[in-house]
Amino acid sequence: MENDEKRLETRLAVIGIIVKNREQDSQKVNDILSHYGHLVVGRMGIPYKDKGISVISLIVDGNTDDIGALTGKLGNIKGVRVKSVVTY
Repeated sequence: MENDEKRLETRLAVIGIIVKNREQDSQKVNDILSHYGHLVVGRMGIPYKDKGISVISLIVDGNTDDIGALTGKLGNIKGVRVKSVVTY
C-alpha cells in the first residue's frame, strides 16, 4: 500500500531544455511535451539567436515516474539537453 501511495504523490519540478537544432528537433520536442501536457503548469520558450539554440523552461506537477519518463524521452533526442530539479 505504501508504494502505491508514493506513486500517487505529485511533485513540483523545474525542467530546463536546450534544443541545439530547432528546425530539426522542435517537432519531436513538442510532440513529447504535448503527450505530457497534463503535467505542465507553465512553459516558457526563448530562441537564443546569439548562440543558435532554443531554451525551454517548464514547471511540471506529477509523480516522479512521469517526470522521469518525460525528461528521459526528451533527453533521448540527439541535440537536446535536459536537466530537472524536483523542488517540492
